[in-house]
Amino acid sequence: MPSEKITFTGHDGHDLAARLDRPSGPHLATALFAHCFTCSKDIPAARRIAQRLNAAGIAVLRFDFTGLGHSEGEFANTSFATNLSDLKAAATWLSENDMAPDLLIGHSLGGAAMLAAAGDIQSARAVATIGAPFDPAHVTHHFSDRIDTICREGEAEVDLGGRPFIISRDFIEDISSRNLAHAVENLKRALLILHAPRDTVVGIDNAADIFKAAKHPKSFVTLDDADHLISDASDAEYAAGVIAAWATRYLEIKHPAPPPGAPEGVTRVSESEPEGFLQDITSGPRHHVLADEPESYGGTNRGMSPYGFLASGLGACTSMTIRMYARRKGWPLDHVQVDVCHDKVHAQDAGSAEKSEKIDSFRREITLTGDLSEEQRQRLLEIADKCPVHRTLERSSEIVTTLTDSA
Repeated sequence: MPSEKITFTGHDGHDLAARLDRPSGPHLATALFAHCFTCSKDIPAARRIAQRLNAAGIAVLRFDFTGLGHSEGEFANTSFATNLSDLKAAATWLSENDMAPDLLIGHSLGGAAMLAAAGDIQSARAVATIGAPFDPAHVTHHFSDRIDTICREGEAEVDLGGRPFIISRDFIEDISSRNLAHAVENLKRALLILHAPRDTVVGIDNAADIFKAAKHPKSFVTLDDADHLISDASDAEYAAGVIAAWATRYLEIKHPAPPPGAPEGVTRVSESEPEGFLQDITSGPRHHVLADEPESYGGTNRGMSPYGFLASGLGACTSMTIRMYARRKGWPLDHVQVDVCHDKVHAQDAGSAEKSEKIDSFRREITLTGDLSEEQRQRLLEIADKCPVHRTLERSSEIVTTLTDSA
């Protein structure tokens, strides 16, 4: 996905670092992402969610709050209120660049911030939270043993995830005074709540409280065994897929027509994880799938293999061709099933004169259900060989490859 480094002015005039992840294809909508407490825009979950939304044609702006990540300013001088101001500044930047946010996504405290700020971001039509607390003051349990010191001395250093942070008395007072109940009750936007039942940082009861307070349309999806940071790639992929599928319903995305002369547009394959083999595949603006290799070959088995896609293309085209012919003839075909197996075999096994050569062998088993005569069944078997993908595989193909400039 094309990722552009940008900066915009935060609540106190400091430059905030951000990444704008743009879709490779048509830009259909825009999302604003808020990260968790003391995290950054570059956490794996944020990157994965942005990548999946990009595949659906949704641009994503993710940024570092003041004093975090690559943003300027002092974290010690921030509060929940300043986070809300930074969120609004991000939304303003998007609006000024003709990308007013349609979707708001917040992780943990970022989710609480999104719920609180949504009412002031008029362009937003949907909000998604991941592991969000109903009470923003929930974050103080990370440093509960230091609260007395902070309140007495005005500020104190605390250890959060192995890193030192200065927490001020103003932060404690501000976040302790926050109540999301009114904001959630008056959200007036579609709401998706994602939460893991075994989240040990923000308990599942927070999701229940948010869901109870919200009015429809609202949805809840469990993240099963995911941890609070959604650090496992498969959990992040699942959360990303759910958000992308859910958002397209409420954003009323209008997909552009395919380019002239190419009714199916372009199929784009983009590497997802350089450490393995996982690939994001998009076909036009509507369709997204994953390709991978089995674990025994160094993959993570989270998608079909390339040969699996090849076999499925042959099977799907065969079934469609048979159905189209039977429909045109008015024959009583109730159901079609095509099983495809692929293997590399010696050419001699296929009757070729080149005995040492290896070729690809596809074996199809077609099951036709319905009150068909034997003559009709045989005719449909003949028609199977006329499917376009079958013909493509049987004859030689030309593959023209060019190298483009880096995005």
